[in-house]
This record gives sequence, structure tokens and C-alpha cells, in this order.
Amino acid sequence: MTLAVFLGSLVGVMALGMPIAFALLFSGVALMIYLDIFDSQIIAQNLINGADNFPLMAIPFFILAGEIMNAGGISKRIIQFALALVGHIRGGLGFVAILASILFAGLSGSAVADTAALGAILIPMMVKAGYDRNRSTGLLAAGGIIAPIIPPSIPMIVFGVTSGLSITKLFMAGIVPGLLIGVGLMITWWVIVRKNDYEVLPRRSAAEIWGATKGAVWALLLPVIIVGGLRGGVFTPTEAAVVAAFYALFVGVFIYKELRIGKLYELLVNSAKTTSVVMFLVAAAMVSAWLITVANIPDALTTLLGPLVESPLLLLIVINVIVLLVGTAMDLTPTILILTPVLMPIIDQAGIDPIYFGVLFILNNCIGLLTPPVGTVLNVACGVGKIGMEDIMKGIWPFLLVEILILLLLILFPAIVTVPLDWFT
Repeated sequence: MTLAVFLGSLVGVMALGMPIAFALLFSGVALMIYLDIFDSQIIAQNLINGADNFPLMAIPFFILAGEIMNAGGISKRIIQFALALVGHIRGGLGFVAILASILFAGLSGSAVADTAALGAILIPMMVKAGYDRNRSTGLLAAGGIIAPIIPPSIPMIVFGVTSGLSITKLFMAGIVPGLLIGVGLMITWWVIVRKNDYEVLPRRSAAEIWGATKGAVWALLLPVIIVGGLRGGVFTPTEAAVVAAFYALFVGVFIYKELRIGKLYELLVNSAKTTSVVMFLVAAAMVSAWLITVANIPDALTTLLGPLVESPLLLLIVINVIVLLVGTAMDLTPTILILTPVLMPIIDQAGIDPIYFGVLFILNNCIGLLTPPVGTVLNVACGVGKIGMEDIMKGIWPFLLVEILILLLLILFPAIVTVPLDWFT
């Protein structure tokens, strides 16, 4: 009954249009009243504790780093570098979009930021070159979800804080799956463009490729610094976020000289607005997480899924199907905050590697960003590509199918995640 009260109140107020953070608080209050333990001081205390967490400091700095990169010319140079490398191949702009998504993923950690930044530049170029607008927009959206998987990843920070797992290990575990998605998208795009006579850009000279590489080298160094620093134990994920923000600021102001100091105020305000949304969600989810524990909801779910605990593979398949369905109706961050405290006890009981599960869980939630009706990345891509939801679904389905197949591949072969993780850590 406690599970029904929690889910009923949460889904009910969300259906009425209440923001998810307030819906989480409302469901928490409903559960407290049902359990006859209502105390406003408990709510306030858990709200404060939810936001008062050192690893969460990484979020505002990574968000700020992404804002600075867009304004400081780093994004533009990554696209120019990708164009110089693969722009001359048939369907080259599609390969440029995927390669740029992989490179930019190592800078921002946000699927929405990647899709908006790259889509605004590449979609008009692709349409002008004769590419199908629906397919081009779908490709940019599918490539955008690589960002929360390859480090630095804001969703992995949220998952790590909620689950108590090592954020550094989660970062390292996401590298190979993120690259695998990029390869899968490239193969899919190659199959698609074989049937189309798209305009081929002229091959760049060696001097032009070298010039584009020199222009992008400062941008390309950042993911190397972050991953290298984390693997070498030089800094924590939170410190890595500060390094990323400072590095982006230094490069934008003193190297590329495209970022004016006067622009910083606007970037700080935009970062603060985005951060406030995420942090309030995390704080509100802490109230629900505390009550979920008090009400023994994980135990109830464990009893429900108990027969599957002896078969980890079947359990993973069932959980991922559930998460995939939830992802169609709920955004990434709330899904992580709500389901993590419920699912982790079951994962521990089944003996599944929690870091490995975290990667599957994040990837699954990222796929949810591409599924209607909520699909945040899908909606952003529609806005950037100037098409409707029905049109983008026509263009994205082959890429979405490939990403689901990669998720299934990771479920069936855990070594794809665990073996590289052992090496990285």
C-alpha cells in the first residue's frame, strides 16, 4: 500500500502539470501523512541535506564550463576539426555530426547542451547540402545522448551521489559504451547514405587539416586533462569540474580571444539558472529517498522481484524494460533520483556490479531523452531543426533502434564495461 500511495501521489500531481521537484515533495508529504509521521522539520532538514553534498559542486562548474565553451569558440573549432577530417566522405556532414558529438561529449556532460550547440550549426549546413532535414535532426539528437555517458557526465554525478558509488569509477566505466554508441551511429549512417546521392565536400589539403587541428588542439586537450587527472588521482570529479571551467575561461579569453569579460555575467546567470533546477530536484528527491527507506519500499520491491534475484541477467532485462518505459514519461534526472534508492538494494542482493549497473541505468535513461512525449533532447532537437515531433520520429528511429541494441549488447556482455573499467581504474 505504501508503494501505491507514493506512486499514486507522484504520478497524479505530475499528470496535473505540477513541476517534478514539487511533485516529489508532495509525494513525500503524502507518504508521511499515510505513515502518520508528518513533521515539517524533517522535510526541511532533508531538503538541506540533499543539496549539502560536496560532489554535487561538480554540477554547477561543469554547466558553467559548457556555457563558456559555447561562447568562447571551442564548439565551433571542434566542428571545423571534424569537417577537416571526414567532411569529404559521402554523407560526410553526418559523420562530422557524430564525431563532433563524441568530442563535445568530453567537454560538456549535458545531452541538451550538445544537441542545441551542435544542431544550431550543423543542421542548417546539412539541409543546405541536400540532406533530409528529419534524418539530419534525428542524427544530431541521437548523437547528443553520448554526452551524459562519456565523462564528464552530469547524470553520473547525480547517480553517484544518490547511490553512494564512486563518481570517478562511473566516469571511467562510461568511456567505452559512449564510444560504442558513436561507432554504432556511424555504421547506421553509412548504411543510410549509401542509398542517397548527397553532396560531397571537397577534400581538405594537408595544410588545412593541420590548421584545423592546431585550432582545435586546446579544445581537444580538455577531455585528456579531465580523464588523465581522474585516472591518475590528481583531482576529484568536483575539482575536475573547477579545472574544466577555469581551462575553458582561459582558452576562450586568452587563446581564442572570442570571449569578452563583459559576457561572463550573462554566462554565470545562465549557469546559475540551470544549476538551480538540478539542485532543487536533487534536494526534493532526498525527501522522497528518506521516506522510501523509512517505508521499506525497497524491501517491498525486492519481494516483488525476488524470484528474479537468482537470475541476474533476467533481472537486468526486466529492470531495463521498466526503466525504458518510465523514460518515455519522465526526464532523466528525476528518474535517476526516484529509482536509484529503490533499485540499488535489489542490484546488491543479486550480486550485480553496481558500477556496471550504473552505466546501463544512465544509458537507458539517456535513451528516454529520445522517446516521446517527454523526451527533452527530442524537443530541443525539434526546436533547433524547426520540425515537429512526428517528423523527427521518422528521422530518428534507425538511430534509436541501434542505441537500444547497444544497451542490449551491454546487458548480454558485461565485460564490455567491466574489463575496460578494470584497466582505467
